[in-house]
Amino acid sequence: MLDHLSGGRVEFGIGRGSLPIELTYFGIDADAVPERYLEASEILMEAMRGGTLFYQGHHFQLDNVPLTLRPHQRPHPPTWIATNRPESARWAAANGANIACVGPASFVRKITDAYRAEGGHNMHTDDQVSLLGLLRMIVVGQSASHAYSLAAPAFERWLESFKFLYDLNAIPVPPNLPLTFDAAVESELCVVGTAPFVRRTLLDQLEEAGANYLLCQVAFGDLPLDASLYTATIIQSELMDRLA
Repeated sequence: MLDHLSGGRVEFGIGRGSLPIELTYFGIDADAVPERYLEASEILMEAMRGGTLFYQGHHFQLDNVPLTLRPHQRPHPPTWIATNRPESARWAAANGANIACVGPASFVRKITDAYRAEGGHNMHTDDQVSLLGLLRMIVVGQSASHAYSLAAPAFERWLESFKFLYDLNAIPVPPNLPLTFDAAVESELCVVGTAPFVRRTLLDQLEEAGANYLLCQVAFGDLPLDASLYTATIIQSELMDRLA
């Protein structure tokens, strides 16, 4: 319905999640998640093609479900899979889905290589290639110190929110989660500095990661609105316009 209302501008994203406590709220054992996620993904992909839906899996059984409304985009809207696992990247490639990855560029390269090895690159329609996205938190300032003064407290606020359920339930946080702003910069999650520095860093990371799409998180934590708008403007002028 949204795809029709927007004239075919909907993009659809799914992710498996990583926090076991959230699964227990729904009575789902963590060990069952990989199979349930795979089956649910297969159902969604098939359902978006329209027609009558049949599915017989271990966790889900659907019989003769009439789907009378097909998406505006055929065979379905662009689909995104959030992943940091090569096996999920291979599944995305086999199903013509884009991927969104986070982590150091050298690590993300393993994911994009797995995607391409599956033969997924250019599996979309003739005028639309597959997108291999790299996610980065980005803050551009008038100077390096100015950018850091904006980004550091905003990241700390974001981290506090991200860790809320972990801390509430005394669950260890993921080992790859940077617990300080300096660690976030070192792990390449955050790219912060002047416009020329940010531009060069992002281009280098995209190349090393084997990515062809940049996912820019310019608003996070309690970052002021004007700071986010400035970063977005710089990204347009320093990256988009120069690479067009």
